[in-house]
Amino acid sequence: MTVQELLLMRHEWALIAGVLILLVLELNFSEEQKSKSIISAVVIFTIITLLGFLPAESGSTFGGMYVTDPVRLLMKNILNLGVLIIFLQAGSWLQTKNNYNRVTEFYLLMLSSVIGANFMISAGHFLMFYLGLELLTIPITAAASYDQYKSKSAEAGIKLILSSAFSSAILLFGLSMLYGSTGEMYFSEVRFSNDLIQVLGFVFFFSGLGFKISIVPFHLWTADVYEGSPTNVTSYLSVVSKGAAIFVLVLLLINLFEPLRLVWQQVIYGTAIFTMTIGNLFAIRQQNLKRFLAFSSIAQAGFILLGVIGGSALGMATVIYFVLVYVFSNLAAFGVVIAIEQYAGKVNMADYNGLYKTNPRLSLVMMLALFSLAGIPPLAGFFGKFFLFTAVAASGFYILLFIAVLNAVISLYYYLLVVKAMFISKSESPVPYFQSDYPTRIALSACVIGIIVIGFYSPVFEYIKQLCLISF
Repeated sequence: MTVQELLLMRHEWALIAGVLILLVLELNFSEEQKSKSIISAVVIFTIITLLGFLPAESGSTFGGMYVTDPVRLLMKNILNLGVLIIFLQAGSWLQTKNNYNRVTEFYLLMLSSVIGANFMISAGHFLMFYLGLELLTIPITAAASYDQYKSKSAEAGIKLILSSAFSSAILLFGLSMLYGSTGEMYFSEVRFSNDLIQVLGFVFFFSGLGFKISIVPFHLWTADVYEGSPTNVTSYLSVVSKGAAIFVLVLLLINLFEPLRLVWQQVIYGTAIFTMTIGNLFAIRQQNLKRFLAFSSIAQAGFILLGVIGGSALGMATVIYFVLVYVFSNLAAFGVVIAIEQYAGKVNMADYNGLYKTNPRLSLVMMLALFSLAGIPPLAGFFGKFFLFTAVAASGFYILLFIAVLNAVISLYYYLLVVKAMFISKSESPVPYFQSDYPTRIALSACVIGIIVIGFYSPVFEYIKQLCLISF
């Protein structure tokens, strides 16, 4: 293996180096210095994120098991931005008395999971794909049970690991069918037909991957795990884990499962409708904001499937653009929830009554985030959904488009419930005024800038679309 081939894996090498550096620092920090791991982890990951934007070559290594190209690099960079924001938001939580001596563990689990996501995105072989998927999942199940003094956190970890094991078994069973019928594991060499065993194998494969994306009916774990996990871990599950799985799904549908297009389009058609509708209807009923954002993320997954169903370069571009918008919008909402939970210990919608009078800036950030998730112009979320609707219309699925528009209206209603609580509803004891720490303010400012700038700066989507057209 040449040095040039090794440099194709620069994202993964940088992340592995970051893990090793944090381990060395952990061994050398005294008990009183454990909090320094927070600064160290943020600085290290900032450097890793910046390195990801340097020019890089396309190619493959390990006999084609690892593949990289501009689109995959772009998706890794988007996910790195999300992880960096999560790291910034996690600082104040990690300095609490229950976590101060376990700070490094959190960052090691997060970085290990990101390494898995990177390998999964660059997989050119089913074995590499599966190993990346498991490396993405297993560390995050440990992180879900990070709050050792909270029974709900332990429950979330157990539910996540058991559900993950079951979904992995289903996915592996599907892969065994695909391998048995084609005799190949390399994506570039697999040849599909309309053989029934291949169709069944694809259904099992889609079911296993659908668990990671929280597609209905594989979503039942989502609300409980999101509620029980530490909110910083919940934001990771909602954005990074889901974003990586969605990207890999659309990538495989375009590159690998093209001969089964008629099959997977019908599967996605039905699951998109159920995912959007059930996610929206259940979100209306929620009072706990973590469960509220859980069902919101399920509904957003349904919208993302609109870009997937076309199976084209345009559809992939809309998915990547929407994931970019979703990173900033969702992390802004979770950032406000994290800040208020950390200060006041409140996560219910009623606790946000009158928030604007005591904390106007946090209220404005939450409003922008929710408006972007709802798709209100001129915020970035509007353009994200507009391009998704354009992609599904270009594919000729007009009934699906109509149902999606109806669901967008429903989503606007329940997002406005939170806005109403903050700006209109009154409370005798609203959340008192407080000031977040500097890393949290930086993270929220970055999210607001992303929500506004990406919406107004149209060349972002054009750039993504050109990359997809060149690569696919």
